[in-house]
Amino acid sequence: MDNKFETNAIRTQIERSQFLEHSAPLYLTSSYVFEDAEDMRASFAEEKDRNIYSRYSNPNTSEFIEKICKMEGAEAGFAFASGMAAVFSTFAALVESGDHIISSKSIFGSTHSLFVNFFPKWNVTTSYFDAHNLEGIEALITPKTKILYAESPTNPAVDILDLEVLGVIAKKHNLILIIDNCFASPYLQQPIKFGADLVIHSGTKLIDGQGRVLAGITVGSADLIDKVYRFSRISGPALSPFNAWVLSKSLETLAIRVDRHSENALKLAEYLEAHPKVNWVKYPFLKSHPQYKVAKKQMKAGGCIVAFEVKGGLQAGQEFFNAIKLLSLSANLGDSRSIVTHPASTTHSKLAAEDRVAVGITDGTVRVSVGLEHIDDIIADIKQALG
Repeated sequence: MDNKFETNAIRTQIERSQFLEHSAPLYLTSSYVFEDAEDMRASFAEEKDRNIYSRYSNPNTSEFIEKICKMEGAEAGFAFASGMAAVFSTFAALVESGDHIISSKSIFGSTHSLFVNFFPKWNVTTSYFDAHNLEGIEALITPKTKILYAESPTNPAVDILDLEVLGVIAKKHNLILIIDNCFASPYLQQPIKFGADLVIHSGTKLIDGQGRVLAGITVGSADLIDKVYRFSRISGPALSPFNAWVLSKSLETLAIRVDRHSENALKLAEYLEAHPKVNWVKYPFLKSHPQYKVAKKQMKAGGCIVAFEVKGGLQAGQEFFNAIKLLSLSANLGDSRSIVTHPASTTHSKLAAEDRVAVGITDGTVRVSVGLEHIDDIIADIKQALG
């Protein structure tokens, strides 16, 4: 039966135990027993598809993975202890010494650190393209290029990359296209539809939605996920069963939560656009967004992130943050509670100043992860802080 997104999010469950529970139970076990010597041998020889050790698989992580695969239209997946564990393990499983990565400049600071500080130790190099100039990608491709990587919407400038264009380029040059879909969530955007081979999420963000657990997941084609799985079962970044259970339950409300996040965020963006103390506002579903038409093509709604710049630069930005009363000062996003972040001094502080400017991060840039509070209260706090 071909169910809709919301139904799959709620009704995709592991097989019930002999107790016939309605909600999936927690499987807090590190290992599993075997019926006899032959069962043990066949299981380790991978002649049987069964749980052996929770570093490899667990009923709770399997349920979480199956849900995300259905949401993203993926064949298989593997769940990780954090979003960055997913990013690192996915690349580490696929690249070899001498390989070349092409990445958007507009990526999460920790991913950038992997590319420039750690991968070169293993002779893996990275070239960056401008998110506003996808036509420049092909000029960066070499015989050693293996992976094309991007985030959309970008963090924190909320730029939109045309996933269909990226998919065409990747297919033309036989590259593995990997998309970080964290800002959109599987509800708003499914990159595999546009040609992505693998999709990565930080489950810590909208998927959990309440700031409780760390998690990551990579889903996509079965042959590539098999490589990710074989690397990860040895290196050990597996998601805990408890966190997988929390996330699987969170997915049951993903659609209704993200609908409200997006509704609130659009109203806040429209308010800020008319505010005299704001230089600019960026939100995917604002008609003033440079890639508004692309966002409408590939996203269901605009998501929870609004970026804007306070007039007056760094000092005005600091005054704004110090004046906030209701919203949280934090570096997380996708929480039920609204969060304000100063990217230049937090999430992207490891980038050189010129690199931050190149990806749209000024000293006065504010990133708001718009939560589920009443929109009148969110706007009231922003208003008094700007005042």
